[in-house]
Amino acid sequence: MADQSQALLEALALVAPGSPLREGLDRVLQAKRGALVVVGDDPAVLSICTGGFLLDAEFSPQRLSELAKMDGAIILTPDASRIARANVHLVPRASIPTSETGTRHRTAERVARSIDVPVLSVSEAMATVTVYRGPHRHTVQRTERLIDRASQAVAAVERFKSRFDLAVALLSTLESEDSVSLGDVAAVFQPGEMVTRFSQEVQGYLVELGEDGRLIKLQLEELGAGVEETLRWVALDYVTDAGEQADGTDRHPRRQARADAALAALHELSHDELLGGALVAAALGDPPAPGVLDQAVEARGFRLLHRLPRVSEAIIDRIVERFETLPRLMQASLGELEQVGGVGGAKARALKDGLAHMVEASILERYE
Repeated sequence: MADQSQALLEALALVAPGSPLREGLDRVLQAKRGALVVVGDDPAVLSICTGGFLLDAEFSPQRLSELAKMDGAIILTPDASRIARANVHLVPRASIPTSETGTRHRTAERVARSIDVPVLSVSEAMATVTVYRGPHRHTVQRTERLIDRASQAVAAVERFKSRFDLAVALLSTLESEDSVSLGDVAAVFQPGEMVTRFSQEVQGYLVELGEDGRLIKLQLEELGAGVEETLRWVALDYVTDAGEQADGTDRHPRRQARADAALAALHELSHDELLGGALVAAALGDPPAPGVLDQAVEARGFRLLHRLPRVSEAIIDRIVERFETLPRLMQASLGELEQVGGVGGAKARALKDGLAHMVEASILERYE
């Protein structure tokens, strides 16, 4: 499901369990019949329709089941709320390539490839429903099978989330001791990216499950909470400074762009490349040379500052621009903090106390 287009996911949502269209398709399957359904009645669809009859009736599962007794295609409105036509003969161009062999499925694939509408083919012999949208096709699976696969993916999210939390906690401790290496940073990105990938896979299953996947959706939201934000802050902390102006002007927007590019590069890595670590470092701007993961690095402080209450994004940006690295920030006096725009005496004390408390907590957690 992870590699499927958004357009196909929207089409799968139409046939999710609990939807009227899915109920109608299930009725067709239970009656051991086939059907060809086009969800869309715009001029492009009507231009390849011949024969049949105009219906313009409100959709109901019972009507779809009855109309499927005829050989022709059934044309629905784009939201599948009404049946526009029935017993229609579809004549897409024969030159459109198709990998299907059955007449109904060949027609469905050619229509979907030539017109941007969902096309549903119900196989009488195989007792399956296949959804076509553009060049994509997907066979609708039984709800029990989908729940089983989604549950397995959620279990993988849970395992990687546990590893991610441990890696983030260790990174906090190492940052407080100023002893971070690129390998420690990569150890955060590796499980974090896997959480993101498996979460996207589950999202595909949830679209197809509809209301039947609500409990899995709640579980996934709880597991994934804060992961993407943390990955972004870590990227901002450790992406290289190459190309920044010496006077620091406009530095943060450029860093934001490089952090976004680094996260996008991580998404493109294969599973093996991600686990290797060197290419994770390369995504942050460091050449994947031997021993690169042992290279010492310093955080800028974005992640820890975001953990403090009532500190705005603008103030965090100004603090990072002023002190540049987390070790310098940790050593700053109250007077130096007060020189940052928007940071008064009370805010400076709160910042210093908050950072000191996090350092103390991370050290205690490490040695417990």
